[in-house]
Amino acid sequence: MAVLSALEPKEVFSYFEKLCAVPHGSYNTKQISDLCVGFAQELGLRWRQDEINNVIVWKDATPGYEQADAVILQGHIDMVCVKTKDCAKDMAKEGLDLVTDGEWVWADKTSLGGDNGIAVAMILAILADKELPHPALEAVFTVDEEVGLNGAKALDCSDLKGKKLVNLDSELEGVFTVSCAGGARLDCFLAGQREALNGETGYAVTLSGLLGGHSGAEIHKGRASANHVMCRVLYTAMERVPGLRVADIRGGQFDNVICPRNDARIAVPAGQEKELEGFIQEFDAVLKNEYAGCDDGITLSCEKSGVEAALPAEETSRLLHILLAFPQGVQAMSVDFPVVQTSLNLGTMAMEEDGLHFSFSVRSSVASQKEMVIQRIRGILELGGGTLAVRGSYPGWQYAKESVLREDILAAYKEVSGKDGVIEAIHAGLECGLFIEKMPGLDAVSVGPEMHDVHSVQEKLSVPSTAMVYRMMRELLKRSR
Repeated sequence: MAVLSALEPKEVFSYFEKLCAVPHGSYNTKQISDLCVGFAQELGLRWRQDEINNVIVWKDATPGYEQADAVILQGHIDMVCVKTKDCAKDMAKEGLDLVTDGEWVWADKTSLGGDNGIAVAMILAILADKELPHPALEAVFTVDEEVGLNGAKALDCSDLKGKKLVNLDSELEGVFTVSCAGGARLDCFLAGQREALNGETGYAVTLSGLLGGHSGAEIHKGRASANHVMCRVLYTAMERVPGLRVADIRGGQFDNVICPRNDARIAVPAGQEKELEGFIQEFDAVLKNEYAGCDDGITLSCEKSGVEAALPAEETSRLLHILLAFPQGVQAMSVDFPVVQTSLNLGTMAMEEDGLHFSFSVRSSVASQKEMVIQRIRGILELGGGTLAVRGSYPGWQYAKESVLREDILAAYKEVSGKDGVIEAIHAGLECGLFIEKMPGLDAVSVGPEMHDVHSVQEKLSVPSTAMVYRMMRELLKRSR
């Protein structure tokens, strides 16, 4: 029996479980794209699949709605794949192991991909519904949203006729997003050649137990970035133990995820072992105090480990001085909404044969501030002899003072829930800005059910909230004459 078969609405969770059964991390979307095409074929609907696996499905208006503006329903089919250290699953080849207690759905030892699989499931359920009255529908399923909105950037929108766009990529029920930040990814490099040790003692230093999370949705919560904090740890250790050498430093899988763990390997001069071990123990207490209440599980530890080569002490000092100078987290708050305006996140880092490679995700709802942060990172890097390449830049979504769709959604939510909805801007990136850029005059709102801790192994999806948002979407389409 399917794990989610007892959950309501059955049609939504049935599609969601089928989607979760196939791997669909970013850059690995062919199988789930084909699955969406297969659903369209089963329903006898017109569809288009492009060369990068974006899918569009069309459904004609029901009687009485032929003159209404077409509505675009949109979600992305890729997910952020993260798993616990003891999870043996190959997320590039295997589906998820779903779990539910009737109130929440999650995946065992991995992220769930409710962001944004539940949107795709809702849209498919709407397309399959033969009783629901609605205007013409254009279902758009994009790929690789999580790695720079790549699918939406590449999508040919010339055959889309809709004037209203409902993006289902929000994560708070009853909170409707009407503006978001633009962003960019920065690929950074600092050269460095490791040399054989000269009698030093090797250590593995681990920073673990952090919550991590979405670098847009949770950047304001004060959670520690293991990558950023490890840079501070090693710099401070170098001050305490002169001659310390870095052999390796690595953490994070995605630049838009607050890194929950960093593993470093270092070498210290013979006779300085007790000094290092004492420092690590002391600094563990410092970090526990600093992050109490927002990252209570933070743990710094070390143990002796075989290290064959490391950067020379002078190169280590240069590297750690540069890394310490980089900003992290919230840089400015919006004056129009209670939301972060500008931030950056040091998402990934890894020492390779040629030096240290690391990446940032930069976000801002003010284009000039996004450029200022990029300029700051470039300036620090160039001063230290490093390089920077910008990729995945995308526009923000500016708030529209007038929106018929916004008013219709608020009315539909009030009808089905008895509660007033809330309008907000968010700091995370959404694809709406790209669609509006390609289709000027498009009226857009982003909605979604309650989800917590997306992009992490703690991710979970609310069952009753999913049912509420699905009812709201049905009510909205009935009203869209």
